[in-house]
Amino acid sequence: MPNRLAAATSPYLLQHQDNPVDWYPWGEEAFETARRLDRPILLSVGYAACHWCHVMAHESFEDPATANVMNELFVNVKVDREERPDVDGIYMTAVQAMNGHGGWPMTVFLTPDGKPFFAGTYFPKEARGGMPSFRQVLEAMDQAWRDRRSDIDAQSVRLTEAVSRRIDPGDTIVTGTDLEAAYRQMIATIDGHNGGFGGAPKFPQVPGLEFLLRITHEDWAPEAAGALRLTLDRMAAGGIYDHLGGGFARYATDTIWLVPHFEKMLYDNALLARLYLRAGQELGVADYHRVTRETLDYLLHDLGLPGGGIASAEDADSEGVEGKFYVFDYQEFADLTGGDAAAVAAALGVTPAGNFEGANILHAAAPLDEVAAEHGVSVEWLRGAVAKAKTGLLEARNRRVRPGLDDKVITAWNGLALRALAEAGAVLEEERYLEAGRANARFVLANLRRADGRLLRSYRAGEAHVPGFLDDYAAYAIGLLTLYQATGEEEWFDAGLELIRQMLELFWNGEEFLSTAHDADELITRPQDVMDNPTPSGNSLAAEALLMGALLTGDPELFDRTEGAIRAGSALAAQYPAAVGHLLAVAHSWWSPPREVAIVGEDAAELIGVFWERYRPESVLATGTTESAVPLLEGRLPHPGDPLAYVCQRFTCAAPTRDPDVLRTQLG
Repeated sequence: MPNRLAAATSPYLLQHQDNPVDWYPWGEEAFETARRLDRPILLSVGYAACHWCHVMAHESFEDPATANVMNELFVNVKVDREERPDVDGIYMTAVQAMNGHGGWPMTVFLTPDGKPFFAGTYFPKEARGGMPSFRQVLEAMDQAWRDRRSDIDAQSVRLTEAVSRRIDPGDTIVTGTDLEAAYRQMIATIDGHNGGFGGAPKFPQVPGLEFLLRITHEDWAPEAAGALRLTLDRMAAGGIYDHLGGGFARYATDTIWLVPHFEKMLYDNALLARLYLRAGQELGVADYHRVTRETLDYLLHDLGLPGGGIASAEDADSEGVEGKFYVFDYQEFADLTGGDAAAVAAALGVTPAGNFEGANILHAAAPLDEVAAEHGVSVEWLRGAVAKAKTGLLEARNRRVRPGLDDKVITAWNGLALRALAEAGAVLEEERYLEAGRANARFVLANLRRADGRLLRSYRAGEAHVPGFLDDYAAYAIGLLTLYQATGEEEWFDAGLELIRQMLELFWNGEEFLSTAHDADELITRPQDVMDNPTPSGNSLAAEALLMGALLTGDPELFDRTEGAIRAGSALAAQYPAAVGHLLAVAHSWWSPPREVAIVGEDAAELIGVFWERYRPESVLATGTTESAVPLLEGRLPHPGDPLAYVCQRFTCAAPTRDPDVLRTQLG
């Protein structure tokens, strides 16, 4: 019989609706029950594509005996971290405070008023490797609750103080000297052989890579371009990249990007598609745009939903086996590739022994010219044979059982995707990406807003709920303003600017941005969102949205708030630059200084193309052919049919020009 989670819309919660555990969703009912019964709360947090969440669910939450213990001793609450990043962030801080590290599934024991007193991650069904069994943990927590309540109260106070501790915005702001120091710290952690930051497991860490991209031209960052290119080359060649269907897995379990953890997340792929797009321009690597196209096509084909929304993730597992959908044994590969098998196998790293539990993760094992020479064939022949083999392998793979799809639509992540689609449409001159961006904007604005215009976090199956967080407003405002710049369609400018106004009203407390709105449900603390995770922090996204809005409008308040948001992360930038890579990137634009570009008149495509032909992160673009409400265009319309470009820095402008070459010079 389904439990209380049957009424949820989150795919992760619905995965647990048939557990024998008497799960509650996060809410007052659970806390009231805990107070009435004088029981601790067992909080379990995860997400639909999390492999170890599935493992713990199968071992413990589906086990009737374990469920009986949970039901008798605790009030059990299940949370989707992607729907409730506020709850996740607060209690993950407790996990890290107790253990020095965190992860999912997250397991936290709370007092009935929500204060944590014990926190961990995955616990196995049977004790092993120095880890207690989950049953042992349950029994120990129950005994402590009954016999050592004063100890629990003291521990809960200590942990609540830890999770409530704030990063002081301070009075300083990141300077050029700080950016250089941050670069030196970050470049020292680059793996000089395989790219990426640090060792295994190896995550893309896009915010840090974007900072490197922003500073490739700086004299004080001579290794930035090489480190970035090494990383992007190795990732695109490795097994972390899907060489048949496009898109990147969540992370690599090794140092060489070969063996991935196979889940595929929208946010990773949106961020990486844009990173490869812009790095292709900045570093002059045309093949990066192939990666961008394949990744965006994966998002639209495999994660795209009817109406224009984009789903959150695909699972790592299919048919209960991690990676089963993606790997090939040698015989199947040989059967599918026929007479070309030997050379193609060498190109794609396929061997009889395999590289993953006896099967093969496809990857670009060596440059095609080396493989061609080794097998006595031409590079052109091998390139064609590999392309033909990939088509056949993909067709065969598509007949398999696909991994589970988490089809909820998260506003912030769709904002990241919208930005990537809009920029790709403009840079690659592909209308299909712009149209996909328009469809996404229409979907989100129609389905993820309340009647009063405020954003909601999550949508699925016709229902949207959970008030939006700082990153939802900031990321989607950036997406909308980017779509405006790519299309010149003012409805997106208006919608993006409105989200920025709401963001200031709801999340700015006078000196910093907080993750939750001032009228949000009360938690044990109102969390900050200053440090990057896989995605840029809400604070850094807010800074970028504000800077874009300020440059397009000239509004002094938006400039002031941009500076405030940068200031809020500046103390961290000096101590832990890897934690605030996106803020460093925005600060670099802040100090560049930024440029405002207005291109007006009919037949302006050539001038607009000049803007998009280079990566210009410090610049914004406004275009128009009629009377416009965009302040940057005010008073700048020439005679019909006579395009004209204005380049300004902080609203001091160079002479307008009709000449594309002059515009290139002005843009730098």
